[in-house]
Parts: sequence; structure tokens; C-alpha cells
Amino acid sequence: MMNNQISERRIRNNRIKRRREMRRNIIMSLLTIILIAGISTVFFSVKAKAQSAPEDISYKYYKSITIEAGNTIWDFANQYADKEFYDSFDSYIEEVIQINHLQDENIIAGQNIIIPYYSREFV
Repeated sequence: MMNNQISERRIRNNRIKRRREMRRNIIMSLLTIILIAGISTVFFSVKAKAQSAPEDISYKYYKSITIEAGNTIWDFANQYADKEFYDSFDSYIEEVIQINHLQDENIIAGQNIIIPYYSREFV
């Protein structure tokens, strides 16, 4: 009789432990799902905001120009060097010299050179 009561008590205690374990596992699973859903929501909403922001996109183009008498690279720098993309006219002129494989900023009438410029229009 005593063994029977001990056995029943052990069975009851095991059932209680299993229920507690099951509840704990269910709660942990739900919390994990909620945490993942929350992090996903934050991540994808930030990404969506970043993509939906209107942007002024500028495109870089190159133009071939035939030098006329009196033209200087400084004239082209005044006309085409966008302050948004170049720190100074000097940096623009350095790029023109590099693109055209020039020794310095001296150019000759009749010579063809490539001039970089930026435009918001996509051509």
C-alpha cells in the first residue's frame, strides 16, 4: 500500500514536472517568435525607408572637345567642374590632365581632349 502511494506520488510529480517543462518550452518558443518578428520588422522597415528616400542622382559623362585658339583648361573647369563633386578647380584640372595623358595644363588649338562633367539627366 505504501509503495502504491509512493508510486502514485512519483507519477503525479513527474506529470507536474512535464507540464511545467511543456509550459516553459511553449513560452520560450513564443518569446523567440515574437523577438524574431520584432527584429525583422525593425530591420525591414529601416531598409524600406532608406530605399524610399528621394535621391538626386548625378551621372558622370565625358565629352570630346576640339580646342580653339584662346581656350584653356581653366575655361573648361569654370564651365564643367561641379563643386558638389570636385574640391577645387585644381582637382578638376588634375583629372582632365590624367584622362588625356597631358604633361601639364597647356593645350594647343586643334587638339582634342576629353572633358568630364556631371548631369542629373540620364542619357
